[in-house]
Amino acid sequence: MGSLKEKVGGTIEIQVLEDVMVPMRDGIRLATDCYLPVGVHGRGLHRAPVILERTPYDKSGISRSEVSLARPEAATRPDIARRLAQHGYAVVMQDCRGRNNSEGVFRKYLDDAHDGYDTMAWLVRQPWSNGSIGTMGFSYGAHTQCAVATQTPPGLACMYIDSGGFSNAYHGGIRRDGAFEMKQVTWAMKHALKSAERSGDLERVQTLSAQDLHDWFRRLPWARGRSPLSASPEFEEYLFEQWQHGVFSDYWKQPGLYNEGFYDRFPDVPTAIVGSWLDPYVLSCLTNYGALSARRRSTVTLLMGPWTHGNRSATHAGDVDFGPQATLDGNIAVDYLQMRLDWFGRWLKGETPVVEERRVRFFVMGGGDGTRNEDGRLNHGGRWIQSNHWPCANVSEQVLRLDWLDGRGHLSEIAQTEGTHKEYQYDPRDPVPTIGGALTSGEPIMHGGIFDQRVTPDIFTVQQDPSSARLADRPDVLVFEGDTLTADLAIVGAVEVDLFVSSDCPDTDFTVKLVDLHPPTPDYPEGYALNITDGILRMRYRDGWDREVMMRPDVVYPITVRMLATANLFKAGHRLRIDISSSNFPQFDINPNTGDRIDPLNGRTIQLYGEPVIAETINGLRFEI
Repeated sequence: MGSLKEKVGGTIEIQVLEDVMVPMRDGIRLATDCYLPVGVHGRGLHRAPVILERTPYDKSGISRSEVSLARPEAATRPDIARRLAQHGYAVVMQDCRGRNNSEGVFRKYLDDAHDGYDTMAWLVRQPWSNGSIGTMGFSYGAHTQCAVATQTPPGLACMYIDSGGFSNAYHGGIRRDGAFEMKQVTWAMKHALKSAERSGDLERVQTLSAQDLHDWFRRLPWARGRSPLSASPEFEEYLFEQWQHGVFSDYWKQPGLYNEGFYDRFPDVPTAIVGSWLDPYVLSCLTNYGALSARRRSTVTLLMGPWTHGNRSATHAGDVDFGPQATLDGNIAVDYLQMRLDWFGRWLKGETPVVEERRVRFFVMGGGDGTRNEDGRLNHGGRWIQSNHWPCANVSEQVLRLDWLDGRGHLSEIAQTEGTHKEYQYDPRDPVPTIGGALTSGEPIMHGGIFDQRVTPDIFTVQQDPSSARLADRPDVLVFEGDTLTADLAIVGAVEVDLFVSSDCPDTDFTVKLVDLHPPTPDYPEGYALNITDGILRMRYRDGWDREVMMRPDVVYPITVRMLATANLFKAGHRLRIDISSSNFPQFDINPNTGDRIDPLNGRTIQLYGEPVIAETINGLRFEI
């Protein structure tokens, strides 16, 4: 353990205790850095409120989300800790189990509930702590906060949860309604390599660096010992464990993965929830807000921006720009750091007056002129809305119908035909490629955000020479377009699609995507198809997430495919579009349609590239806004 004293800003002296090894209940010790305000003008160490962040990303490293318009270069966690400590907080940064300087084996998400509790129990006993703890953290740091909250920990006074905290990881973040989110693979590869580099294991570094992920993603399925992660068994093990639990079982009901089972155990403390529409944790943010605000007397706030994961100071997401009003900086707060200082000042020190304000703020995308800006992005526009409720009280449900007429798919309020249906052929050897969406950590295979729905050279495809550039032109994508809007239409909230489907295979997936069709302009002569939100349903789970029921040929099944909630203004002159298919890869794993176990098992090879299969859809659509 190291200790040093330093002056921050010439006013408050900070004592730093480095690598304090905090014992857990099983004897494992977690490396912890403590930034302690010694006092103003040397008045000495005093008891202070504590701010805690637990992270697997190196407590001494750079935090990519710690940026602002004024400070575009990402700050380190020590830098942020010192800035907070300067305001009189004891700031504690801790490496999660098995990561960086902490002992133990890293099991992603599964040890943070008990480890967080034991850490907080240790904190309230320290002579420099006043026993009041605020938690903060982005992404995995949000997961760790919700995990410990399920244990009703001592000292918890408030939480600042940013872009994470699984409401139910089976339905968003690890899996999505039965399908596996392949970002877990790309995340594991990145951090397995970092772990090997940090430990100085040159052989493992070389082996992992030599893996061609593009090639691996074209050679599914994998097995333990035969995957891009085989050189890093601990990462491979937890990844395959997540992948093979396809049924919603007790595995998914563990603290850290399943807030829905523990909301009654969350302490009644002020909680800030921050998220964004182009992020995989949309469902978690909205579900957590709804559950906690309904159960608690304490203040619960919700902020949903138009950003990809943690990019609060950016005006764009993918190839679409929302304008200068889209940033957190200057629109919601001075910057992200000041926003947290205001929060902790209010709830840990009573410095900021509690004023009556709208507790829900969200950004409605859309409304721009559709021109190409100087950065080469489409100007989609948007604006902030404030409310006391989510979902908003002044919205109404709108139901649209899917119809097939004159060789085209139509969206309309009134059915134009009766008993129509459309068939398509889904080939697992050539899945529909992912082009943007609410995803993160997918590099170098996929990228989150909004893009024109066409294949460009930087889009990953299984077939290296795709049959069509525009997804709408693929024979395995059914496209339903509405009439040109004569007035603006805002879709704010949940979006669901009701389908009647059948297949000649025992299992398949159905994917849906909501698209905003910008009309042709001089900058975009063919128009621009913006992906707004999407969803997927694996058919074997249609009768319940806790069971697998295969399909029978010639039987028509009613299903509902849920897309992530969104907020988008479809401007007059635009059209709504719904795309339906059976794949969205590599965002979600490929369904081979065989009815066999999709999830990888020890040493078992599953035949993926068999004969093409048939799936058909019949009309039905519901928007909930």
